[in-house]
Amino acid sequence: MDRKRLQFLLEVAILGALSFVLDLLVLFKLPQGGSITLSMLPIIVMAYRWGIGGGMLTGFLSGLLQLVSGAFVLNVYQAALDYFAAYTLVGVAAITIGWLLNGKKSNDKKTMGMAIVVGTVVGGSLRFLIHFIGGMIFFAEYAGDQPVWLYSLVYNASYMVPSILLCAIVAVLLFTTAPRLIERT
Repeated sequence: MDRKRLQFLLEVAILGALSFVLDLLVLFKLPQGGSITLSMLPIIVMAYRWGIGGGMLTGFLSGLLQLVSGAFVLNVYQAALDYFAAYTLVGVAAITIGWLLNGKKSNDKKTMGMAIVVGTVVGGSLRFLIHFIGGMIFFAEYAGDQPVWLYSLVYNASYMVPSILLCAIVAVLLFTTAPRLIERT
């Protein structure tokens, strides 16, 4: 196995595990699941270091670790959505990698910050979308008299929006103060 491949696999394992650990450090937890955490941050770091594929693989691993550690599961479809699809799609944050690298090349921290925020919002929004869909399908009984889509939207936004904003802020601080983190050594 060559050095780059080994480095990639080690970083997927380490950052996937870190994502899992950060998911356990909860700032706020909702009754039916969902919490404000920095669990997306390692996935975003991996996405900017290795691209969308690296970020998605790290997200997949993070979701797998959460699933096997006693996650709330109704059925295989809900587990696939809430753990595999939702966390895997966070890796799409790397969609702005070209923009970020251009900002890094010109030492423009504002451009770097904007690229990171947009990428984090895109990746986090895809995770939110999956949880929103899952909420409408699998947790409709909790909606009461309100429309199921509205219940799922409000419930999932109540923890996803703060998590996305928190991860974007920390990612901007991390990458603009230590831009070498984007480089594969």
